[in-house]
This record gives sequence, structure tokens and C-alpha cells, in this order.
Amino acid sequence: MPKTRFQALVESRNREYATINETGKRSDLFGKHVFNEEKMLQFLTAEAFDKVKSAIYQGNKIDRKIADQVAEGMKAWALSMGATHYTHWFQPLTGATAEKHDAFFDILPDGRAMEKFGGAQLVQQEPDASSFPSGGIRNTFEARGYTAWDPTSPAFIYKTTLCIPTIFVAYTGEALDNKAPLLRALQAIDQAATGVAQYFDKNVRKVHATLGWEQEYFLIDKSLVNSRLDLSVTGRTLVGSFSAKGQQLDDHYFGVIPARVLGFMSELEKECTKLGIPVKTRHNEVAPNQFELAPVFEEANLSVDHNLLLMDVMEEIADKYNFSVLFHEKPFAGINGSGKHNNWSLGTDTGVNLLSPGTTPMKNLQFLTFFVNTIKAVDTYEELLRASIASASNDHRLGANEAPPPIISIFIGQQLSDVLDELEGVSKGKLSPQEKTELKLNVVGKIPEILLDNTDRNRTSPFAFTGNKFEMRGVGSKMNCAKPMTTLNTIVAKQLTDFKKEVDTLIDKKNLKKDEAVFNVLREYIKTSKRIRFEGDGYGIEWQEEARRRKLSFNKNTPEALQVITSKESYELFKQMGVMNEVELKAHKEVELGAYIFHIQIEGRVLGEMVYNHIIPAAIKYQNMLLENIHGLKEVYGAAHKKVAEGQLNILEQIGEHIVEIKKLTDEMADARRRANGMSVVDKKAQAYCNNVRPYFDKIREHSDTLEKLIADEFWPFTKYREMLFSK
Repeated sequence: MPKTRFQALVESRNREYATINETGKRSDLFGKHVFNEEKMLQFLTAEAFDKVKSAIYQGNKIDRKIADQVAEGMKAWALSMGATHYTHWFQPLTGATAEKHDAFFDILPDGRAMEKFGGAQLVQQEPDASSFPSGGIRNTFEARGYTAWDPTSPAFIYKTTLCIPTIFVAYTGEALDNKAPLLRALQAIDQAATGVAQYFDKNVRKVHATLGWEQEYFLIDKSLVNSRLDLSVTGRTLVGSFSAKGQQLDDHYFGVIPARVLGFMSELEKECTKLGIPVKTRHNEVAPNQFELAPVFEEANLSVDHNLLLMDVMEEIADKYNFSVLFHEKPFAGINGSGKHNNWSLGTDTGVNLLSPGTTPMKNLQFLTFFVNTIKAVDTYEELLRASIASASNDHRLGANEAPPPIISIFIGQQLSDVLDELEGVSKGKLSPQEKTELKLNVVGKIPEILLDNTDRNRTSPFAFTGNKFEMRGVGSKMNCAKPMTTLNTIVAKQLTDFKKEVDTLIDKKNLKKDEAVFNVLREYIKTSKRIRFEGDGYGIEWQEEARRRKLSFNKNTPEALQVITSKESYELFKQMGVMNEVELKAHKEVELGAYIFHIQIEGRVLGEMVYNHIIPAAIKYQNMLLENIHGLKEVYGAAHKKVAEGQLNILEQIGEHIVEIKKLTDEMADARRRANGMSVVDKKAQAYCNNVRPYFDKIREHSDTLEKLIADEFWPFTKYREMLFSK
């Protein structure tokens, strides 16, 4: 057995870990390391506290005088908690988080030392923007970029650093991050949804989007991951023969959590609780060594920040337990990949979930209004929603092992389908008294207040209604939720804006009553968005053919999916909603395509190294052993050795054939990569990597996996699937 693999297996089997201690109430720890309202009341002046709350809830600006007061209070709290540094914590277009630490320590003109932090440092910083992806917004030599404080997401202390959530923009004002567009989208949905909600309750002054994510991940022993070049560099296994036992027995799902994993989870939850991340649910997922963590839902911007922070904390704590946490959407072929289901809804400042049915016909009409408008928005912009979940790694997951397909559709369940079918028959124009009664009492009025258990789940639906929210299931496990949430909130905001215009027109010009106008517009939306509703299995070829008949987009890969971002319709949508301008959209597309290219490029290089430096040498070494055996048999049996060594000769021949093919394919892949690298247009380069380079991966893997089965276990250089997936 190769030394690295052998050592890794010994290390993983001899791990020691601490005893789990989960005593004490979690609520006592919640928000301990967060500068929340409780801390602000203690450390801020009344004036500063009121101004910060006004900024959070009304979007009002904070002037420099108040910023100085806030900074002074924030510094006092941070120092009392043992913090020594501060940082603007932001989300560049890399998809991860970024930070640059500065010490509170400073020197006064007279040479004395003191801890210093003022409003200028709180509100704005100037990190070097030259090395972050900008999609052409900034030239490399133009380094100026700004981070600006986001008061809606509270500052927190991680280790010894005060982290201040911020946006990141270019010197020219365009967004260089994922947070700024999200904040604009949330503002758009607030304005649009509030106007519509006031049809039903004049007291509504604000609507906020909520998000509850479900984070799936794998935990693999660190030494086993480090023993594999592909897994440690790319996050997924590029080769590897399937284990005889995978997930087919369903014995891992919701099973007893292994003790070492439970220790990791326990410490993770405690740290998250201190940071204000309201983690609640933990369990084994379907695939071996796959797990899930989910929080209580929160306001969408805060929820996005918490998910990014969670992933940073997970990696930190996993390392303490000698685990590697794998966020890649498909680290292992043949078993379930990992998603990050985004559960989205809308809530009012009066405490109402707008996607939850109520006890009266009026409340249910409100529910149907937001329900149908969401369906209509997804139908109109389904291709854009698909683009928001596109990535090189998620391409492996979509459509495989219970993951939803890359065709966007909506599952709402039979009960609500029946309601929409009845509403589709509403008369045009004014309603008769009998029809009003029928609608309000027997159609709208009979929607149950709780729908959670009235519809079955559809695990293959990319966008499913689950009782009081929509679940966007196509989001990849390592993605920043800001991307799909920006798109979803933008398209729903646009749809609600159009809806209000249509309803107001019918009220003002057709003299229809409010309920009649709402019913009339909803009826048309139900008819025109019917194609997006699908209740069946999303895997079959029949659905693909049906989707084409319905004229739904079927963008199988990222380069195809991203083209819609720079369409005329997308420009108009994001510009009208004030979310992104044309320059920013072009930049986002270019950054996403660039990331796709680099991911495939790195995987191709790693795969080539594995073939030439490990797989072929291992195959030749085993060939030599077989040749020695055959030669020895020939010395003993003479000409009759061929019959005695028939099995060895057959294996020898097979290995030789696979060596020839795997080298040929790897050489061809390298040539295709070189040709793609010579292209200057990013769209064409991404398509070349997708269509001309990536197809070689599966062909090379097929020969490698066959060699893994043919070669004696002690000669194979890479830790095997059965060893990684069933180590505890």
C-alpha cells in the first residue's frame, strides 16, 4: 500500500477526541459576541441608539457625529470582550468573505499609546481592490475600492477581532460584492410588497424578505482528504471507483450521529450561538458522512451574513476535530451531493407572513395575491433564476441523486392546484353577488390556515411551496445565498410592482372594487404562468421533453445559463428595480464565467498530474509484478505456462490497454486546454472549457476507475471511496 494512503488510514483510525459536554441553556449564550440592541443600550448614548435603530428599520443615514458616538461605544464593548483588532468584513465576488485587520492600538503625536477607533474607521475603509475580481469594472492598476458599514447587520467579535459587516464598491460607485445588490433588492421588495400589502392592511409600513437556509456538508477525516490531491485542491474526487456499499440501504439518513461528529457539532453550535446565528437542527443526511445544519429563519440580509460566517466557523472547528468540511456540491460521484436549500418568504412589520394562509377569506386573498405573484415572477424570469444558481461545481449536482434538475419549475401540491384551477374560471370584469360568495366562501375561504402537512414533498422540484414559504432547492452548498436571493427578490419586486399598476388601473378606470380587480388580475396570471407549475418527477426524459414543449429553458451548464444575465430584458429589470446597472451586470457575468474557467482549468491540471504521476506509475508497477510472476511460471512450466498464467496475462493485457487510452485522453485534454487558454473572449473561452475540455474528465475517470478495480489494493495510490465514506 502506498505510504501516504497507509499513513492516512492509520491516523484516521487512531483519532482521539474530547468528551461531549452539552449542558446549560443555549439561550444564555445567544448573541454574547454580537453588538446587538442589548449591547447598544448599554454602550451607546440614547441619541446614537435611536439613530442606529432608525437606520436599521427606516433606512435613514447616520451622520458623522453619530458615527463617532457609535464607534466609541462599539470600541468600548469590543475591548471589554478582549478584542484587539477590528476589520471591515465583506463579500467580494469570489463568493467567500474577506477581511483586513487593523489594531485598535495607535500612537498619539506626543508619543503616547492608546486604543483608537472613530466614526471614520467605522463607516468607511479603503482596502486594495486590485486583486479582487471586478469583471472589468476596474483596471488592475486602479486599486481604489471602498468598504462601507451596513448597520442592518450587527457587528460581532470572532476570536479577538471586531468584525463590521460592510458593502464593497469601486471608486466609481459600482458594486464589487454580493451584499450591495442584495440590499438594493431587499429595498425593492420592501417598497413593492408594502404597496400591495396595504390593499389588505393599511397599517403595514414595511415588508421584509426572510430566509432560512439548510446547509448540507460532508465531514471527512483531514488526513484522508490530504492524502488525495484532487480532494484537497479541487474539493471533489476526480477519480474513484464506487464503494460496494454507498447510500442504497438508507441507514445513514437520520441515523445516530457518530460521537466524534457530535463533538464537532456541539462546539460549532455553541460558537454559532455566541455569534447570534440561531442554529436549531442537526442530523445525518442521506449519503455516508454527509450532514445538515439549519437555523431559525431570519431577515434575508442577516441570514446571508450568518451563513457565510457559519461556513468560516465550520472550517475552523472541523480542523480542531481533525476533519475537513467539504462544501463542494458533488465531492463524491454516485451518491447524493450537497445543497443549500433557501426557504424564502415575506413578512410585514405587523407580524404577518404574507405566504401563510389565514382564518378569513380576506387573509387568504392576501395569501393568494403574494403566492400567485411569486409564481408569475418565477415563470417570467425562470431563466434568470436558473442563472443565479449556476457554477462549475453545482453543474455536477443538478439533476443527480435527488437534486433538482436545471429546468426551473414550481411544485405547489394538489390542494393549491385545485384552488388555482377554480380561480382560473373567474369572470372577466365585475363579479356577480353569487360569484363573489362562491369565491370567498368556497374557494378562497376554504384554504386551510396551516398548509404544511397538506402537500407532499417533491424532492426533485427546484422551487417548491412548503406550507408558508417557497423552498429554492437548486442553490449549491458552497454558494453565497446573496446571489439567488438578489435575483428572487428582484423579480418578485418587479412582478408586484406590475400587479399593483394593473389592479389600480382596473379600480380607477374600470370602476371595479378592490377584490374584483385583484381577482381579475390573478386570474390572468394563473393562466399565463401555468407552464411553470409541475407536480411530477423532474428526472425523467419525459419531463425534459415536456419542458421543451412548454418553452421552459433547459440550460444544462453554467456557460449556457449565464448568457441571460446580459440580455436586454435583464438590463431593464435590474435597472428599473434599482438593483444593478448594465456595467455591474456585465461584470457579474464576466466574473462568474472567469470563475468557471479557472475551476475547470485547475481540475484539468490536477487530473493530468494524478494520471501521469500516480495512476500510470501504479499500473506499471503492478504490471511489473505480474510480469515477474508470469516469468517465474514460465521457468517452472515452460511452454505450458500460458495456460497456468492465463488470468495474469489477461489482466496484464487489460492494464496495458487502459494505460494507452488514459495517456492518450490525458494528452488530448491538455491540448484542448491549451487551445481554450488561447482564446481572449471570456464567453468563448468558457464554452471551450465546457464543451472541449470538461468532457475528457469522465472518459479519463472511466479508465482510472477500471484500473483501480484491476490493480491490487496495496498498489493503488489514492484513498478509496469505502475508506473515506465510512471512516468515523
